[in-house]
Amino acid sequence: MQNQKRVVIDHVSPQVNCGEFPIKRVVNQMVTVNSNVFSDGHDIIAASVLFKHETENKWSEVRMNHLHNDEWVASFVVKKQGFYSYKVQGWVDYALNWQHGITRKIDDNQHVKSELLEGVEYIKEIEKKVSKSEKEYLDNLKKLFLNEKVYDNAILEARGQKLKAIFWKYPQKKLANSSKSFDIYVDRLKAQFSTWYEFFPRSSSNKEGVHGTFKDCIKLLPRIANMGFDTLYFPPVHPIGEVNRKGKNNTTEAKKGDVGSAWGIGSKKGGHKDLHPQLGSISDFKALIKAAKKLGIEIAMDYALQTAPDHPWVKQHPDWFKWRPDGTVQYAENPPKKYQDILPIYFETTDFKNLWNECLDILVYWIECGINVFRVDNPHTKPYYFWNWIITEVKKKYPDVLFLAEAFTRPKVMEQLAKQGYTQSYTYFTWRNSKHELIEYMNDLTQTALSEYFKPNFWPNTPDINPFHLQGANESKYMQRYALAATLSSNIGIYGPVFEQMISDALLGKEEYLNSEKFQICNYNWEINNNLIRIITKINKIRQEQEALQQTNNIKFCTIENDQLMGFYKWNDSKTNELLIVISLDDHYTQQGTIQLPMHDLGIHHGQGIEVKDLLTGNSYHWNSEWNFVQLHPSLPIHIFRINK
Repeated sequence: MQNQKRVVIDHVSPQVNCGEFPIKRVVNQMVTVNSNVFSDGHDIIAASVLFKHETENKWSEVRMNHLHNDEWVASFVVKKQGFYSYKVQGWVDYALNWQHGITRKIDDNQHVKSELLEGVEYIKEIEKKVSKSEKEYLDNLKKLFLNEKVYDNAILEARGQKLKAIFWKYPQKKLANSSKSFDIYVDRLKAQFSTWYEFFPRSSSNKEGVHGTFKDCIKLLPRIANMGFDTLYFPPVHPIGEVNRKGKNNTTEAKKGDVGSAWGIGSKKGGHKDLHPQLGSISDFKALIKAAKKLGIEIAMDYALQTAPDHPWVKQHPDWFKWRPDGTVQYAENPPKKYQDILPIYFETTDFKNLWNECLDILVYWIECGINVFRVDNPHTKPYYFWNWIITEVKKKYPDVLFLAEAFTRPKVMEQLAKQGYTQSYTYFTWRNSKHELIEYMNDLTQTALSEYFKPNFWPNTPDINPFHLQGANESKYMQRYALAATLSSNIGIYGPVFEQMISDALLGKEEYLNSEKFQICNYNWEINNNLIRIITKINKIRQEQEALQQTNNIKFCTIENDQLMGFYKWNDSKTNELLIVISLDDHYTQQGTIQLPMHDLGIHHGQGIEVKDLLTGNSYHWNSEWNFVQLHPSLPIHIFRINK
């Protein structure tokens, strides 16, 4: 194929799967685009990034800067939710090439009369685009270039910065080449920065053995808001199946009064669009959503596409289930776990269109009730392209809706769910405990292509996971795990009040809670205010105030020659907020060491001092060297230093 374009554009980044999926950002976040741009010969070339929102017809442009080895870079800010497109454009800049050439000839004492006449032609090409003052300057310049009597003045202006700036400002893009267009999906800020708290509404009553209600939940909202949480996530709040209902501690026979698992959804009292009658009415639920909103809290619902054996769908839509020859449906399994109270949905049904539409209608129903955040149960057990379809459909009409994938599964599967549209994802942080494991995992999340589309959400515990390192752990360990989650990741969550009350009794040899709340009502003293709660509250307040902690990817680990101390530097995009975090991984003994400051990243030189203020204690220190002493005691195993230069 014949092509007169001379500029090659190669290796445009960021991109996901060669542009098959969009990269992800939030409103007012920066996008930095890199590309290899070069041409044949030695001509001066230029490049730009063009970008526009899906509602715009005209491309905006930001010029790229040459780094080295034909690598170019430019950044722009996305200011609206929805889709953006961007591409790289490159061209030979003949006007700047002319100026470069004439400058070299002048420096070599060559006579450049002919070259000055060429310069007049380049000026004529742009004079209709320039401002009035620039036009006056260029008109005088043309006269100067055409008048041999003022040759010395002419060559002075020909090589001048003023003319160069005008040529740069109004490029003539002859035979410009462009890359293919790539997409960005821009979400609201909460996609990137959120602090989740989970509890079971049925355990919200202050009376022993009494089923909690939405009204009881409203009474707990001030406590959650005061602790600094902005998202309150409830396990399923729908009617619970009575057939094959589970008993306490996951026994297969429920006794009288056993409430069953909240994830065994559906009974004669309704399905996914209904509420458990003991929790309250739809008006009670809407009142809870409204009360939470007044306190800056969003209610997140569980979206679990599965049913109890007595869910209305089983009779109304038998084709949505895979029946065995004996007339039964195989219950859900995740060996060695068995879920006798749950039937999996058969997504390969020939009636899949009606199934998909009903699944969408469930979301729309709750969105119309005021829900904008969903935690999705086991998304990796449903088709990926189903998720792409349903999330895309929701986002078209309800762009504020966010989806958290509960997918403790294989890395490639978690990555695919993010590519298909999930806003956030659970992660392996729950099990990453050593310094090496944590650093390696964070580098995977932030220094690879994952950083462009995968938004991690760090949970130290969940109702399903009581990690071994928290079983019988002391207060220091709980502080450490919360501090790690809260400073490494901008999206975090805890299952409470189990976490902050350090309830950790476990089934022998398993990462499961003894007397699990999944299968029974628990009663808590919601008035407890221990030291751990005070530290969680303070850390959450710091997160709200420090932009460096409201993103995940801007992180650099610092050298500390002690495997029990971990230090890292975090900053916001504009570097107006810079933090240094040091955390002890030893919950029993004092640890000390020297931390190496990232001098280059901080923009400071040897001998230039900085002040660091510990935001937890209020203490300030003046550091004058690259290496500085730090010491942490188990009673407070965290430093969150704000850097002042």
